[in-house]
Amino acid sequence: MTIAGFDPGSGAGVTADIKTIAAHRCYGVACITAITVQSSQGVRRVRTLEPSLIRQTLTELADDLEIAAVKIGMLGEAEIVRAVAAFLKQRNLRKIVLDPVLRSSSGARLLDQAGQKRLIEDLLPLATVVTPNLDEAAVLTGLRVTNRKDMPGAAARLHALGAKAVVITGGHLSTATDFLSVRQQGRIEQETFSSRRLRSSCTHGTGCAFSTALACHLARGRSLRKAVRLAKSYLSGAVRSAYAVGKGVGPVNHLYRANWDVR
Repeated sequence: MTIAGFDPGSGAGVTADIKTIAAHRCYGVACITAITVQSSQGVRRVRTLEPSLIRQTLTELADDLEIAAVKIGMLGEAEIVRAVAAFLKQRNLRKIVLDPVLRSSSGARLLDQAGQKRLIEDLLPLATVVTPNLDEAAVLTGLRVTNRKDMPGAAARLHALGAKAVVITGGHLSTATDFLSVRQQGRIEQETFSSRRLRSSCTHGTGCAFSTALACHLARGRSLRKAVRLAKSYLSGAVRSAYAVGKGVGPVNHLYRANWDVR
C-alpha cells in the first residue's frame, strides 16, 4: 500500500509508486493524500484531501485486502498525519517505510510545519525504517547534514526521536552514498552503501522509487539490509535507463526491467 500524493506527470507520488510496485512483481493499492498541479518543471499548486476521506479509503482497503507492507510519502498537513498514524496503530501494521516528503525539489512545501511535528512524534516511532535525503534529515533533526560525515550524527538524532531504523540517502553526493543505521536491542548497527554517481537530468521521484522498492522487498520477506541493497540497485538502473520526458527534470524509468521501448 502506498499512501502519498498525486503527481499528474507520474514521476513521483502514487502513480510512480504503483509502477515501482509492479516492477517488483507485487500488487499495489493506493490512498491519495493530496492533488498537485505539477510537471517536470516544478510544483505549481497543492490541495490536500479531507482527512475523513483518507481514513475511509484506508479502512476500506484494509478491510478488503491483506497489506504486506506500507510506504508513506507526501502527507501535506498535520491532520492527515494524525489520520494515517491512527490507522497504522489500529491495524497494527508492520513493515512500514516512511519517506518524509517535506518539500519538492522545486521548493514547494509538501508538509506544513504542524505536520512535520506530528510526523516526528506520531509516525516516526511506528515506522520500520525512515528514508530521508540529506535535506530532509537536516530539517527533521535540526542538524547540518551535507555530506557522508554528517550522516551518523543525523541517524543518531533520528533514533533518539524514536526511529527504529534509518536510511539517509545521498544520491547527489560526489559518490552516491546511502547510510543505514539500525537500533536493535540497545545496540546501533550501521552500514554504508556506495556507488558511482550517475550524471542524469532524469532524477525526478528518486526518493519515491527507492522507498517504494524498499517496501516491496520487505513485503517479500527480505531483510532490511538486503532490501536496501536491492532498492539501491533498482534505482540505479531506473536512473541509468531513463529518457527525457518533458522540458524540465525528467522521471526515472520505473519499468526499465520490462524492456519496453516506448521512445
